[in-house]
Amino acid sequence: MPIAVGVIETQGFPAVLVAADTMVKAAAVTIVYYGLAESARFIVAVRGQTAEVQRAMEAGIEAGNQSNGGHVITHYIVPNPPENVETVLPIHFTSKSEPFRIT
Repeated sequence: MPIAVGVIETQGFPAVLVAADTMVKAAAVTIVYYGLAESARFIVAVRGQTAEVQRAMEAGIEAGNQSNGGHVITHYIVPNPPENVETVLPIHFTSKSEPFRIT
């Protein structure tokens, strides 16, 4: 089964924290990346089965938009990223995320 990736970009830290927390609680996904984009914009990326990522993203977007002092700027899901994309972009499972990997 393909492993999808879902990414949410938010304005403000509270929104990304709430979105990430909600995503891992709403579906069987693993956080594989978190980072600061620019100008108080934050990014969180999750991996899992496509249906699980879709469910996690819906919950994370809603929670991020309802957070106090922040909102979701953009989001996207890639159902089955090719190997060369996984190699170049920071969306692969790492030694930090591997213990929490859900497949």
